[in-house]
Formats: sequence, structure tokens, C-alpha cells
Amino acid sequence: MSTDILRFATAGSVDDGKSTLIGRLLYDSKSIFEDQLDAVERTSRSRGEEQTNLALLTDGLRAEREQGITIDVAYRYFATPRRTFIIADTPGHIQYTRNMVTGASTADLAIILVDARKGLQEQSRRHAFLATLLQVPHLVLAINKMDLVDYAQERFEEIKEEFSAFAAKLDVADLTFIPLSALNGDNVVDRSPNMPWYDGPSLLHHLENVHIASDRNLIDVRFPVQYVVRPQRADDADLHDYRGYAGQVAGGVLKPGDEVMHLPSGLTTRISRIATADGDVAEAYPPMSVTLLLEDDIDISRGDMVCRPNNQPRASQDIDAMVCWMSESRKLTPRSKLILKHTTRTVKVVVRDLLYRLDINTLHRDEEADGLSLNEIGRLSLRSTQPLFADEYKRNRLTGGFILIDETTNATVGAGMIVGAD
Repeated sequence: MSTDILRFATAGSVDDGKSTLIGRLLYDSKSIFEDQLDAVERTSRSRGEEQTNLALLTDGLRAEREQGITIDVAYRYFATPRRTFIIADTPGHIQYTRNMVTGASTADLAIILVDARKGLQEQSRRHAFLATLLQVPHLVLAINKMDLVDYAQERFEEIKEEFSAFAAKLDVADLTFIPLSALNGDNVVDRSPNMPWYDGPSLLHHLENVHIASDRNLIDVRFPVQYVVRPQRADDADLHDYRGYAGQVAGGVLKPGDEVMHLPSGLTTRISRIATADGDVAEAYPPMSVTLLLEDDIDISRGDMVCRPNNQPRASQDIDAMVCWMSESRKLTPRSKLILKHTTRTVKVVVRDLLYRLDINTLHRDEEADGLSLNEIGRLSLRSTQPLFADEYKRNRLTGGFILIDETTNATVGAGMIVGAD
């Protein structure tokens, strides 16, 4: 199904070469059309640049091209015979941290770029922390611009050692270091003869071969109901009593005949069929979108959860979560009232307490903080009007994540990761 799709985000400090790297990947893997390349070459010439500026392939906004930076999250798609890729090119500036959170929240892998001349910057550490906070399973530290330090192994080892010491404080499951030059294509698609001392894979080889199938939670069955399918076609006997429950599998493996439980009622039944747009299937697993048909008629509606009788998510109205605040117009303070959207369930919440604000450069916890401003991250205690069927974010990113919405403007103002539920 989707196991051959790799979603990855690029991040790093300003001018570390993120957009150039993606441009190089697209160019060297023959994933851009001739007219796109012609337009980029024409723009590069008109700006008086010596060689084709591959960063222009992803920096689409006029403001981005003029300033030579990335502002919004740019999504790009390309494929090789082994795998299909979805790239989120996220901005490096501190005021766009929320964009980085958006781009990395669904990523299987994050590439943190570091300029070999400057070494680890504050923003590099910030993005590495955010990637681990968002439980991105695989991390690649790409040490770029090696051509500007004469491809020196000593410089590579120095940065590798410095980052390894920082990563020891974080929850990093899989960490890979790759020296490269995005401008010249060294170690991007093919191994570079300029760095004979490096015996690891090129970046594209690593992206094609990194194992992601085991990253998804295939143990805890979680199926948030998105829509109840009731065609009620009187002229079609098969559809006359059809009642299906559509949604995306958030965890575990579902098969016809499996005993399942409905929450919040606690009633149990068995799956009779699993339907998809292409017909019935023998099993469903994340991130498949399917329709479940059950043996018994149960009152199930949007926002409910289907799980295993002996493996249930926590049903709780009290939630502890790490929240990244994304609103420019208002500050998050205790007693704030918001709307929370978790899987397919939408409830009203009140902020009971701000436990601490986190300095994501030093990882210091400020317990005296009275609120969160734009791009700040903190740990909150929330109380909801209805129970949420949730897991911890580190166990399941789909049932452990949520967004916060402003009641008056309907704007998304925060992204949260559940730490615990009481």
C-alpha cells in the first residue's frame, strides 16, 4: 500500500542549503521537466549567477526568491524505481518555527542541514529538538558545503561529535551523518570521489533504503470513525441495509472476524467485511482508509473509536500535553478556552494550567512562565468537555496528536502532543 512512500522534512539554519539540496535531488534523479529547468536557468542568468540556482525549484514565493530564503512549507514529490518521496521543505528562520512543526508532524525522516563552515547553530539544535519532540523516527544530519572546507574529514568528525553530544539529551531512535555538497552534488545521489574517507551511503541511497515499515504502530488497534456510510438504495438489495463506518486506520491490523470494541459505549462485535474503493480487503493497517462493516448494529457516529476489547486507548477528560503555540494575535494563558480536534473528535477545552515553558535552545524549563507566545512550546494541563480516546504521542502519533482551534476565528492556533491522560 503506502509502505513505499517516504515522507521527509528538511530543516536547518538559514542559508544552510536546504532548498539547493532538494533542487539537487530533483535534478539528479531526473524528476523535473525540461520547461521547469529552462525557467530556473533563465532566472539564474537574469540574476547574474554563474551556475543554475537549483534552490529556485522549491522557493516558489516571490518573497522567497528575492530574499533567497524559504518562508512557507513547500511540498515536492519525486520518485525513483525503489520508492516515492514527499518532501516538506521547511523554513529555517526562528519566526517560522510553526511551519517547521507543520512540515515535520507527518514525516518519517528529518534531514537537518548544517553548514560545514559554521557548524551547529542555535537553529540546528532547535530543529533537531523539534524533530524528536514530534517523534520523527529517523534523523539525518547532513553536513553541507563540504566543498568550502576542502572536504576535510576533521571538520566532519568535529561536527559529528558535537551533535552526538547534543543528541544524547534527546530521544533519537536512528541517527545518520552524511557529508555532502548540495551545490556540486557530492554524496547527494552518487558517492563522491572527493571524500574517499567517507564509507557510508549517499543521501538518496539512504532515503531509498531506510526501513520505515516498523515505525507504524501495528500492535494497538485504533480506528477513529470519520463517517457513517448509509446508501439506503431501495433498488439494490445489497445496499438496502448497508451500514459501514469509514475512516483511516490509526494503528494495529484489522481483519474480518476480529472481535472489536466500540468506544464510548463499550459494546463488542466482530468485523464482517473491510471495504475499500478497490473492493474488499483481507486486512487493513495504517495508513489505509477503509470502511468497516460489523456483524451487529451499534449506534456509532463520527468521533467514536473502534479498538480491541483488551487493548483500549485511555478515555479521559484530563490531558497533559506539549503544545507549540502558533498564533500571532493571542497568547495562550491558563483559563484560555479553545476547541480541540483529536482524530475525528472535536471538543471544547479549557487550559487548566501551564506547567512550564520550554526553552528549545537550552532545553531549560521555565516554571514561572505565565503564557505561551507565537512559536513557543510548553507543557499544558487541559480539561475537555467530553472524553478523548487517546494514546501517548510517542506510542501513536495519530491518536496522540491534536490541534487547537480559536473559537471565534476558527483559526488553528496550536499543535499538541499528548504526554499523559488521567
